[in-house]
Amino acid sequence: MIDYSQLYEGLRHIPALRGWLAELPAQVAAGLSEHRWGDLPDWRAALSGLPEITCDSTEFVDSVVIGQAGDATPEQLELLERQLRRLHPWRKGPWEVFGLHIDTEWRSDWKWERVLPHLEPLENRLVLDVGCGNGYHCWRQYGAGARRVIGIDPSAKFVAQFYALKKYIGEELPVDLLPLGIEAVPPNLRAFDTTFSMGVLYHRRSPMDHLRELRDTLRPGGQLVLETLVVDGDLGHCLVPEGRYAKMRNVWFLPTCATLESWLRKTGFANPRTVDVAPTSQGEQRRTDWMRFESLADFLDPASPDRTVEGHPAPKRAILVANAP
Repeated sequence: MIDYSQLYEGLRHIPALRGWLAELPAQVAAGLSEHRWGDLPDWRAALSGLPEITCDSTEFVDSVVIGQAGDATPEQLELLERQLRRLHPWRKGPWEVFGLHIDTEWRSDWKWERVLPHLEPLENRLVLDVGCGNGYHCWRQYGAGARRVIGIDPSAKFVAQFYALKKYIGEELPVDLLPLGIEAVPPNLRAFDTTFSMGVLYHRRSPMDHLRELRDTLRPGGQLVLETLVVDGDLGHCLVPEGRYAKMRNVWFLPTCATLESWLRKTGFANPRTVDVAPTSQGEQRRTDWMRFESLADFLDPASPDRTVEGHPAPKRAILVANAP
């Protein structure tokens, strides 16, 4: 279904990542195991059923556009849409694929517009994107000049979505998505110039451990880009939902920005700072034809949309940056 041989060959030429190669193929095999993912044969069938379409152009700087509307015949376009819809739900995007608009749950391009002004230049950088979903931001990072981007996400369906599109983008490009969590990254790797963790921290039972894991992926001086849910309040305050938060079971810690900056300092990061805070709007996260499950509107109290259905503050997301020691 997915061929990582070009990635493995590329890593042989990056001294800081060469040591990971000894265990990486076994990790990938475990991450794409049918024992773990019972629907994996269906996702493989969706990939193998994709039509052969020649892509003559791509765009990653201002959006993600793969090919043009005239590149595919109507029959090819119909088959393409049918196969991609077998990988529902599509969470991150949007994507334009031969004129087919994949209207994802998240307007991930809006988040990227908030992140981009605060990045150290990505030209020629080695980038890790932790919990990257289907890899939308990986392509935007590549479009911003990164020399190689490695995304990691333990969901095999997101990995299938990524490689369904990379089939047309170009399998030789140095952007890949591994079916792994951050626990699979070797400790003290200290290899990446920039590490992104966006929408992950609040899902971790131990946020300090996650921050330390992120720190250890970075070379000295490398930049961390952290995006997560926060709440209003002073230094030291943190919401720990006893039950669910916005109908999510696995939300553990929602700190204030001041608290999160303190956590970053405590785990060794230099110059942590909050660069953006924005409430999540129903325009940025919503149900679409490509994501037909519940979304933000269903997670908020209809009588008080500034609260979740459980009575917690409605989602607000912050972007913080810091540097590894």
